[in-house]
Amino acid sequence: MNLVLIGLRGTGKTSVAAVLAERLGWEWFDADALLEERAGKSIKRIFAEDGEPAFRDLESQVVAELAARDETVLALGGGAVVREENRAALAGRGKVVWLMASPQTLWQRIESDTLTASRRPNLSATGGINEIIATLDARRAIYRACADLEVDTEGKTPAQVADAILEGLGLASR
Repeated sequence: MNLVLIGLRGTGKTSVAAVLAERLGWEWFDADALLEERAGKSIKRIFAEDGEPAFRDLESQVVAELAARDETVLALGGGAVVREENRAALAGRGKVVWLMASPQTLWQRIESDTLTASRRPNLSATGGINEIIATLDARRAIYRACADLEVDTEGKTPAQVADAILEGLGLASR
């Protein structure tokens, strides 16, 4: 079994994955970081130089590889589950947890993360909080359909979010 964290950029997937892996004694991977390592460039550069379809193809390769593992915590990129083939790769491979926060909180977190602007492209022409709202509106139904558990990260530390996940999935005694 794996634990797969999904949700928009800024929900804390990477930070929470590290805490969960430590508590469970499992490995963990940030799919975007692995993708960047393999490509030898940032996601922002992949988008600029190769286009979003090329990025999504690389992402699908990484998701398929990581989903095949066992006892692994996966922090997926925000758009990974939009592709049907990625959802199929994850199906039956573990529990999927949708991490959420308000658009305002996500915007504040993204703005305070100095690496985000250099590594991540805008997903719309508008950028900013309007991008977050539009992207969430477009993905909400997919996230909900994929999720075995939904966890609000608003005002919580990664450790508190990890506690909620372990309790919500009945893994707290591990």
